[in-house]
Amino acid sequence: MTSETLLHIANVSTLLVCMVLKFPQIFVLMRAKSATGVSLKSLVLELVGYIVFVTYQTYYDYPPPTYLEYPILIAQDVVLLLLILLYKSRLRDSLIYTVVFVVGWRLLTVEKWIIDFAMSLCTFISAASKFAQLQCLWKSKDAGQVSALTWGLACYTCATRIYTTIATTGDMQVLLRFITTTSLNMWVLLSVFYYRRNGHNSMKDD
Repeated sequence: MTSETLLHIANVSTLLVCMVLKFPQIFVLMRAKSATGVSLKSLVLELVGYIVFVTYQTYYDYPPPTYLEYPILIAQDVVLLLLILLYKSRLRDSLIYTVVFVVGWRLLTVEKWIIDFAMSLCTFISAASKFAQLQCLWKSKDAGQVSALTWGLACYTCATRIYTTIATTGDMQVLLRFITTTSLNMWVLLSVFYYRRNGHNSMKDD
């Protein structure tokens, strides 16, 4: 298998997975009508990270296959955000989030230094998003409605992006971001499994 073929497979598989990445989490919330264990702060930070990342990629005319999934992920995260606000009885806050995200997105490309600075913070924003979800799990000790499948798929897509980044742009900021998010996604996934197992054990003891 040639490197070009492998790169194509990585790009296509990542895009296909991302097209349904958040669906398991969306379906879990809709079925349970509860956002227990799902961190609103984590989702908002993730959205910010996605917006900064895709804006940086388009600003510098990077190959579309290396970031094409991000508009899809943003759309899915918006649906998740609305569901979480709905089940937390905070749906009116959606207007505030919309204004902040739209204005912030426009400001990113006003000056070159702004998008460069935002991208330099992108890894920290993405890491903060994962830590917020971990903190939510640690505090509640309950995986609640957190979808293990969604986090497992996220591990795969970030791992493939490590390869595609090395094979195409070689951008160290982007590469560092994917290495960090892959590690933290795995940590969240393992935490979900841990608290689910302990939760089942606790129910058996009761």
